[in-house]
Amino acid sequence: MKPIVQISLDIVEIPEALETAEMALRAGVDWLEAGTPLIIAEGMHGVRELRKRFPDTPIVADLKTMDGGWLEAELMAKAGATQVVVMSQAHEETIRCVVQAGKDLGIEIMGDNLASENMVDGAKRLADLGCDYVIHHIGYDERRGIDARGERMPSPLDELKAIVDAVPVPVQAVGGLTIEQAVKTPEFGAPLVVLGAPLTIDADAFKTASGNVEESLKLICDRVHGFGDVPVRGA
Repeated sequence: MKPIVQISLDIVEIPEALETAEMALRAGVDWLEAGTPLIIAEGMHGVRELRKRFPDTPIVADLKTMDGGWLEAELMAKAGATQVVVMSQAHEETIRCVVQAGKDLGIEIMGDNLASENMVDGAKRLADLGCDYVIHHIGYDERRGIDARGERMPSPLDELKAIVDAVPVPVQAVGGLTIEQAVKTPEFGAPLVVLGAPLTIDADAFKTASGNVEESLKLICDRVHGFGDVPVRGA
């Protein structure tokens, strides 16, 4: 599978999200993500405006669905999302409903193992129930809380290879990665590279980071796209 670069638009205002998305696509980003803060702030309107502005670009709606799976997936699909996110901690029936919605509505399902007691088992559960992708995710609050206590923060890289080896679908690693770590995730067998806080989004304010973000993004995209094919076990 060719590596894919996704930008997480963890921004709370539509105009800034659209401006950041424009910049990201100029730099070579492949997928746009309507981040959870944007969906909380703007709901379907954020996804709808992204789809209106970028009619041919894949758009991930990071709903973090825990219940009402088919309905939530339908709402975002109608707004223009091509991928939606369901959590491994959701009830099995919720995951099944989201997967069924994917089949019924022609969208793809990304399963997120955030806060799973066993991250590998959480990833396997999502893949076994039919998710098209697995997101291996160390959470925002978890990272910041552990760091504040002076402990070593967990990294998605800690178990990334084990998760890649455990599931037959493409994997994405999320949560506090540096730029260097993010661009190396295809080396672990994870072809979906996501860029967000703190790489391109200010992690404290949920707005676009300062500095020459576009130039940095272009360098990242060139490097990731130059990696070549990433084998996926089930492909």
